[in-house]
Amino acid sequence: MTRTKPRATAPAKPTVRCAIYTRKSTEDGLQQEFNSLDAQRDAGENYIRSQEGEGWQLIPDQYDDGGFTGGNMDRPALKRLMADIDTGKVDCVVVYKVDRLSRSLLDFSKLLETFEKRRVSFVSVTQQFNTANSMGRLMLNVLLSFAQFEREIISERTRDKIAATRRKGKWSGGMPLLGYDVDPKGSKLTVNDDEATRVRTVFELYLEHQSLMAVIQELDARGWCNKRWTTRKGIERGGKPFTKKSLHKLLTNVTYVGKLRYKDEVHDGEHAAIIADDVWERAQALLRRNGRSGGAEVRNKFGALLKGLLRCVACDSAMSPTHATKDGNKRYRYYVCCHAQQRGWQNCPSPSIPAMEIERFVVDQIRAIGRDPEMVRETVVQARQQAESELAALEAERAGLDRELARWNADVRDVVAHVGPSDADSPAVARLADLQERIRGAERRATEVREQIHAISAKSVDQHEVAAVLARFDPVWNSLTPREQARVVELLVERVDYDGARGKVAVTFHPNGIREFGKQFADAEDAA
Repeated sequence: MTRTKPRATAPAKPTVRCAIYTRKSTEDGLQQEFNSLDAQRDAGENYIRSQEGEGWQLIPDQYDDGGFTGGNMDRPALKRLMADIDTGKVDCVVVYKVDRLSRSLLDFSKLLETFEKRRVSFVSVTQQFNTANSMGRLMLNVLLSFAQFEREIISERTRDKIAATRRKGKWSGGMPLLGYDVDPKGSKLTVNDDEATRVRTVFELYLEHQSLMAVIQELDARGWCNKRWTTRKGIERGGKPFTKKSLHKLLTNVTYVGKLRYKDEVHDGEHAAIIADDVWERAQALLRRNGRSGGAEVRNKFGALLKGLLRCVACDSAMSPTHATKDGNKRYRYYVCCHAQQRGWQNCPSPSIPAMEIERFVVDQIRAIGRDPEMVRETVVQARQQAESELAALEAERAGLDRELARWNADVRDVVAHVGPSDADSPAVARLADLQERIRGAERRATEVREQIHAISAKSVDQHEVAAVLARFDPVWNSLTPREQARVVELLVERVDYDGARGKVAVTFHPNGIREFGKQFADAEDAA
């Protein structure tokens, strides 16, 4: 009998634990029953089943990044995957295409470095290569270079489209803007009348107070906040109180004058303007004068009345206060052309001027206002126009508050109808508390608006009264401190132009400065 030698059994294949990673750049279509992430995972599962003979096994954990770009590695599922790789739970990463893992060559090289360190292979289902061999790594680098090139081309096309859209004056998207709504039928801005009234009032408040912090305090007292809007998913955004940064951004946004900005370019827009050109120019001039701080008080040690107001006509430059000391303790004050200081005294026909002379001239011009019947009459006309404008703004604000209260009360009734006894910690309860807080703030502001309307309507501006108030300028002026005198001049005077070549001085008054001056003195006397 012949004995046959038993056949040797083949050694068992080592187990390869496979993780499938999927990604989609946008959230569009993710709500579908079978979306792009499901299709990618299905392809990966089929590929792993085809390799079961090689010991491949699917890890049940899912690594899905829906709505995340491949241009960076800030993705939650990718971070979980890398953490599991670090702990030794994964032997192979399977993707549908290379660019699903990353579109950045630099990021991809870092990922591959981690894979090699942890002895993890990488497989693309639709692109036949495997990083376990040199040819697979070569093909991977080639494909990835094209993926990054494609991403950069898409970015360039997007930027070019935005630039072309802005140059044609069309809205190309972005965060919603206070005063405007985005037309749901297309990328167009439509004026929101209630918010537009608030934007105009914000500009008027800044021109009046000349300080960002003072305006913020007034806006907080009124309960006014930044733009509040609802996303397509029904999530509310915005509605935060103003800060110096957000207020400065609002005051310098050219959208409010019917224009659109693209980088350093400004183009006419298709949307309607909210702010008049003259109001815009005055606000920008005041912002430039006050700097980014928006008017925070600065030290004026020697009481320079025209600090920030005096300009050199010949050089189109500001003139700043300075002084010289002689004989030990005798001080001589001057205003010096900033252009002459920076470029040399020979570049200005009159680089300096004695402070006492120019300040006395401006104060004499202010004194002349009360002696000029025509100027007093014009002041009364402007005061009445200003009162009518304030009444119109307050009436518009009251109407807007009434509409907001009606809408929020309807929302409260709707929320209450759908809240049950077991919903104490539900988002609906938080929504109800937020609505009630808004209603309380709006009702408080509505009461203040009604009181202001009554006060303005009851108080008429009389020509003789204004003349009497302005006639008291001389005795009151002499009793003021240097800081108070500087504040009065700043209230009345918009700018002073000094033409040293021709020896002329031009004083430009604020359109409503005289009225505000009279109002402050009258209020002070009433309080006394």
